Amino acid sequence: MPHVFEYAVLRAVPRQERGEFVNVGVLVYCPALDFLGARVHVDEARLLALDPFLDVEVLRANLEHLGLSCDGAPTAGPVSRTSPGQRFRWLTAPRSTIIQTSPTHTGLTEDPEAELNRLLAVLVLPLEH
Repeated sequence: MPHVFEYAVLRAVPRQERGEFVNVGVLVYCPALDFLGARVHVDEARLLALDPFLDVEVLRANLEHLGLSCDGAPTAGPVSRTSPGQRFRWLTAPRSTIIQTSPTHTGLTEDPEAELNRLLAVLVLPLEH
């Protein structure tokens, strides 16, 4: 039986004043199955094309911390003590930092882990020719 899930795309916005971004990950939340997951992929060449001075390692570190927050790891800080739904809302809240999220979208799935991997492939990973 399919369950409702929500997802948002993680975007790297190296220079906010330009409004350009590269998709770098996906968040999926399925309350019925108590699932919250994140997958990321950093395409360094695409990001550096937008901003040759971008510190890609800082971006990677921030995405790693975001993953810890998503997982509820104690090292993520106070957000780790919240429910998966609260963490999803916190992670998808609008912000003006280098990592932003798309609007939240919904769908139906029987396997949120598989959906997370599918969305990463469709929305983030480089297209194959």
